[in-house]
Amino acid sequence: MHRIGYLLSDGFQVMALASQSVFEYANVAARESFYSIENFSVAGGEVRSSFGMCVVTRALPARAAIDTWIAAGVNSPLSSPPPDEMLVFLRKSATRARRIAGICTGGFVLAEAGLLANRRATTHWAHARSMMSRFPDIHIEEDRIYIVDGPIWTSAGMTAGLDLALGMVEKDLGAEIARSVAHKLVMPQRRTGGQSQHSEMLDLAPKSDRIQDALNYARKNLKRPLTVEELANSAHLSPRQFSRVFTVETGQSPAKAIEGLRLEAARLMIEKSRHSLEVIARETGFRDRRHMREAFMRGFGLPPQEVRREARAHA
Repeated sequence: MHRIGYLLSDGFQVMALASQSVFEYANVAARESFYSIENFSVAGGEVRSSFGMCVVTRALPARAAIDTWIAAGVNSPLSSPPPDEMLVFLRKSATRARRIAGICTGGFVLAEAGLLANRRATTHWAHARSMMSRFPDIHIEEDRIYIVDGPIWTSAGMTAGLDLALGMVEKDLGAEIARSVAHKLVMPQRRTGGQSQHSEMLDLAPKSDRIQDALNYARKNLKRPLTVEELANSAHLSPRQFSRVFTVETGQSPAKAIEGLRLEAARLMIEKSRHSLEVIARETGFRDRRHMREAFMRGFGLPPQEVRREARAHA
């Protein structure tokens, strides 16, 4: 039996416990009790979530035959640091456990314990820059659903904890069991760790229908050059009015926003299709493969070839 221990502290995000359902239904799909789960805290007893719900926990043992430790996050990781006793425990457990994970801002718990030093990691996008500033020796990839670096697993925002847990199930029991679990939990798709946390359209979030219509028009016509005049016409505004209103509502210039939409479309094609990079560049409106590479380096810090390699590795 594979034992999983969840590390909870006061103010933990209750959504972290949702990932336990992945392991529960893995047992159902496998038709055996492969996983067992226990909740732990420093002192044991009741621990209160950020929403006020209490969970009964066991005290951290001096030694425990736990295969996987999973640290839950809190809403404000910098102002609510984990207890020192938990950090000491994690450092000792790192030499004995098979793997250690941090869900969402639970990555800060691992970072405070020194377990992420010189490793790749991710966390919720809203806290990624804070993690970069506080822990410069961690290679933060803020645009990933989850990351596996050796025995250390970290995930982005809370629903990404489901993807991380499903990744563990796939590694332990195989892809067929993981697919069965995803189906039972009505997860809309099986997201691999390399997928983006963001949707460019959601990030832009315009306030008026006119700008939203222009963005919808742009996304449907990415293969075209898409001049400001063309976008302004789709919004029934003059080019000057359109540029001003667009920037006020989205915080970006039209050119910057369109490049983001092209990057999102190109990345999806790179991860999901077998088209050559030349074809993808052409279909998403980049001048050529070199132009697309420059945009990828600006937007993701990775060249398109590396994005494809990561996608294939996860697949």
